[in-house]
Amino acid sequence: MKAIRFSLTALTLVVAASAAQAQISDGVIKIGVLSDMSSLYTDLAGAGSVAAARMAVEDSGIEKRGYKVEIVSADHQNKPDVGSAITRQWYDVDKVDVIVDTPNSGVALAVNQITRDKGKAFLVSGAASSDLTGKACSPNTIHWTYDTWMLANGTGSSIVKTGGDTWFFLTADYAFGLALERDTEAVVLKNGGKVLGKVRHPLNTQDFSSFLLQAQASKAKIIGLANAGGDTTNSIKQAAEFGIVKGGQNLAGLLVFLTDIHALGLPTAQGLIVTNTFYWDSNDQTRAFAKRFAERDKGIYPTMIHAGVYSALTHYLKAVEALKSDDGTKVIAKMKETPTDDPLFGKGSIRVDGRKIHPAYLVEVKKPSESKGPWDYYKVRATIPADQAFRPLKDGECPLVK
Repeated sequence: MKAIRFSLTALTLVVAASAAQAQISDGVIKIGVLSDMSSLYTDLAGAGSVAAARMAVEDSGIEKRGYKVEIVSADHQNKPDVGSAITRQWYDVDKVDVIVDTPNSGVALAVNQITRDKGKAFLVSGAASSDLTGKACSPNTIHWTYDTWMLANGTGSSIVKTGGDTWFFLTADYAFGLALERDTEAVVLKNGGKVLGKVRHPLNTQDFSSFLLQAQASKAKIIGLANAGGDTTNSIKQAAEFGIVKGGQNLAGLLVFLTDIHALGLPTAQGLIVTNTFYWDSNDQTRAFAKRFAERDKGIYPTMIHAGVYSALTHYLKAVEALKSDDGTKVIAKMKETPTDDPLFGKGSIRVDGRKIHPAYLVEVKKPSESKGPWDYYKVRATIPADQAFRPLKDGECPLVK
């Protein structure tokens, strides 16, 4: 009898697995993590995004229910042509179903269009340009974690309202930097401020001296850093060498990650005002996730990009199971119609333009004396409610919005 029961149980599992795979293309849910694995964004995304993706698959339990999942990864080298070539290879040859992460707006905008053409799915956690839910919005893309409008209306608005009413922009010269400069300038002007000048620098610049001297000469109260990763940390370090803050001007890091603060150190970064959508020390669930994540990623604590990869894939896998299909267009539609709920971002929703909606947090970098331990870097100054954190749907010019 035991042998018969065992056989029936085994048969049941086989049948369940077969049913689960029935509408899954090639019998595998294949996830591609497209990221910066070797340059200025590698710490804030990179290998950590792969670790976050693996954690999402494991925690979902989907493999135990008969589905087969594979994760592949690649380095887009911050070049849209390289990212496009990888994307086409993944979709056409390697049968990748969904691409996640992609820190670099130029690369993300290219992947966004290819994904739409191929009917696949794109979950953006790393790229920032608000154009992804604006003029370039797609029925196959969800912009998950943050964007340039959110950053401008969080950090930029707060600084202008507290007296920082004259600005000079130091901007990374590609899609992300230009979008962040544009969105922040609009906020500055809307709140009665003035922009005294702007200068644009190549991606991954090592020497900011000539750019910082122009900013210093402008005598603007605020030097807005419309860049990210290594460009931001180099800007801040070199500004300190020039005595810019001591001279009475202030730096506004418009996109600063936890790993940037770690690289700068609290003595240099203290007092910076930053807008984030995730902080590891928010509650018991985020702390537990951060501890597990750090064990996988060389002791690094998760940035909001890493958290976004985990959260987006968690919701994606729920939609795949609900549909019993990994058809990209159908899965994205299912994700949009289903309320989001996960341990890192809590409850939220996804709009028709692909914008994931959740609260944002205006945080201040702690003084060294305020920090209680490693990676304890932020104190929350204000919570921006979900319905206010992102650009109003009517203002985005997304063709999907009727």
